Amino acid sequence: MTEPVLSVRDLKVGFPTRRGTLTAVDGVSFDIAAGEVLGVVGESGAGKSITGAAIIGLIEPPGRILGGEVRLAGARIDTLPAEAMRKVRGKRIGMVFQDPLTSLNPLYRIGDQLVETIRTHTDISAADARRRAVALLQEAGIQGAEARLDSYPHEFSGGMRQRVVLALALCAEPDLVIADEPTTALDVSIQAQIIALLKRLCRERGTAVLLITHDMGVIAEMADRVAVMYAGRIVEVGPVRDVVLSPHHPYTRGLMGAIPPVAARVPRLTQIPGSMPRLTAVPAGCAFHPRCAHTFDRCTRERPERLVVAASTEAACWLYAEPRVEPAEPTGAGAGVAT
Repeated sequence: MTEPVLSVRDLKVGFPTRRGTLTAVDGVSFDIAAGEVLGVVGESGAGKSITGAAIIGLIEPPGRILGGEVRLAGARIDTLPAEAMRKVRGKRIGMVFQDPLTSLNPLYRIGDQLVETIRTHTDISAADARRRAVALLQEAGIQGAEARLDSYPHEFSGGMRQRVVLALALCAEPDLVIADEPTTALDVSIQAQIIALLKRLCRERGTAVLLITHDMGVIAEMADRVAVMYAGRIVEVGPVRDVVLSPHHPYTRGLMGAIPPVAARVPRLTQIPGSMPRLTAVPAGCAFHPRCAHTFDRCTRERPERLVVAASTEAACWLYAEPRVEPAEPTGAGAGVAT
């Protein structure tokens, strides 16, 4: 079996507070293969972006990794010194942020930033680096790429800046790209273009992608597999088609029920009362049980681990523990989830 590009095992990330340690990511595990796109989806505060930041070594102090491990192509990277991790970023892991200006220095020309990044991580001349920068911008769909190298970030539109950031993330041919809400700040038509571009460029290079988003439409369009997060944990993971069409965890079923169907009219979207718990007050047992229509005694006492519920799908839900219990169709106030 081919070794995954990224392997995360039992990752825990915490932030010290006056009331004790706040655990923002609690026992997250997943793999991503070469050329595969894993989408991570969930509500704000679920721990999606913190997971990505932990992988790339960008947790802001006093936050820190409390446990688990992160391996890139089999080599552990979560214990690397800061200088060694800096060399991994950019060369072996590329990053695409929600706001392109987070990645681009407004005081430097686009070409200078691309050339500097290429030369930092490769052993080529300035002239060759400039030629590669032009080729990358062309691949990213920037017209008149050679002339635009001398432009500043503010001279590009939001969509064009995100194309530049994608070129920047790929300029050293990384093994992994982490895309954190890469289309949120863009209008719908530009979103579709960026999604298609990211998918095409990464597939052509065999680059693994961790796509972090709250938009199930983006997940359905781009991802091969999806991991659904809730209160710092993955509650369901599987092939995107299976999870979208036949979700198993009650939270995932709620997420899908909150999306308006295209082919049919429904009188009302499903929802459940309440909201995701504060990370300082996560309930005992299953974190979702106060909002779940299928809760029984075990849900309030024991935290479920991920269980195999289909050929390639796992869900952290006691409904699927032996003896296996098939969930009834949700009814009443607990039928779905408000987003």
